[in-house]
Amino acid sequence: MQQQEGLCLSFYVHENRRHQHRLVYEWLLEQAEGLGIHGGSALRAIAGFGRHGVLHEDHFFELAGDLPVVVKFVVSAEEADQLMALAQQSGLSLFFTKTPVQFGIINGV
Repeated sequence: MQQQEGLCLSFYVHENRRHQHRLVYEWLLEQAEGLGIHGGSALRAIAGFGRHGVLHEDHFFELAGDLPVVVKFVVSAEEADQLMALAQQSGLSLFFTKTPVQFGIINGV
């Protein structure tokens, strides 16, 4: 098994937030793919609150489109810098985290 060092880069957005006529989480995934990043995931939360202290919870159809989405990438430091630079240049205001990770593939090719 071969391991690598990198970062888990996570962005936190509301699922209905748009940028350049696209949902922000879709825009981030598309930009990452364009940079050659090998994968990313957008994960919808069942509840959450942000810096404004407003709690958003999944109660059937009441809050459709208003829940938090976490967009995650496991990348090199250089890839993280490239994606963050694209977001900054586009004028997006985003909360993010970068966490050191080890990653690899078990029995992979």
